[in-house]
Amino acid sequence: EKCYFCSGPLYPGHGMAFVRNDNTIFKFCRSKCHRHFKAKHNPRKVKWTKASRRQHGKELLSDPVLDFEKKRNEPLVYNRNLTVATIQAMKRISAIRKKRESRFYTNRMKLAKKQQKGQLDQELERHVDRIED
Repeated sequence: EKCYFCSGPLYPGHGMAFVRNDNTIFKFCRSKCHRHFKAKHNPRKVKWTKASRRQHGKELLSDPVLDFEKKRNEPLVYNRNLTVATIQAMKRISAIRKKRESRFYTNRMKLAKKQQKGQLDQELERHVDRIED
């Protein structure tokens, strides 16, 4: 389960649910998300939400690993081998995801460093007369 506002994980026994008159269920991970929802804040404009981070290019948008998180409503007959294989695959997928996220972050920071260096060079060129040898 995911929080309706911040898209964070919803753990069993935590958070709260809000049911609207049209029987729409909104689940929230904490009171902070519920409060922002009641105040009609847009999740894309609140910086700490996943929607905002994706919109501003700080999170991976299209990654095949993210497809595994989709909820599937297919009842399956219990099979021990399938369960063990699924748990092992989940561990591998989480490791792959962590590597890709760290690679994405380092690439983002490389671009930021280049931009910052360019700004510093421009600043130095603008104030070259103030620099003493």
